[in-house]
Amino acid sequence: MIEEVELAATPAQRQTLLLARQEIENVRRWYAVATDKLGLAGDEAARAEGLRIYHRIFAPEAKIEVSGPGARPLGGTGPDAWAEVAANALQEYEATQHLIGTQVVTFDSVTFGDDPAEIVSGSAHMSSYLQAWHAWPDDRLRLVLGSYLDTVVYRPGVGWQIDTMNLVYTSGEQRALGTSP
Repeated sequence: MIEEVELAATPAQRQTLLLARQEIENVRRWYAVATDKLGLAGDEAARAEGLRIYHRIFAPEAKIEVSGPGARPLGGTGPDAWAEVAANALQEYEATQHLIGTQVVTFDSVTFGDDPAEIVSGSAHMSSYLQAWHAWPDDRLRLVLGSYLDTVVYRPGVGWQIDTMNLVYTSGEQRALGTSP
């Protein structure tokens, strides 16, 4: 489905929107990488890198929350607050892996510069599926399924950033980790 912003765009602007869509999707992928780094208790270099990534992908005053049936109500404003929430939530795990799937980006508004390859402002919505694996030291696994519902904004000189994020918890389970043959 092509939304109004794309229908009104020139062919050159549509190419710019294709690149913008990829950049927006990569913001969510970098979020998964950063979150796994923040979960590495005791590895201060990894945690510092995770926080650096959060500062790149979140707008300074981003509003972040977790919702859904059975979800722990978590939230924060800005990358530092959410990094603290994530690190605290993940500290008891030995390892985590956040997998991002099925991403859909819809542009709300985009303003192009004189050059059709230049975006000067914009906003979009993105939804992304989540599968998160969390391993406890006693060989138990917690699997979490959900969706991220984001509003992203374009900031000149910075790029696309998450302005609001809602992690909608869908379901989860706990089980023993198997052994490989």
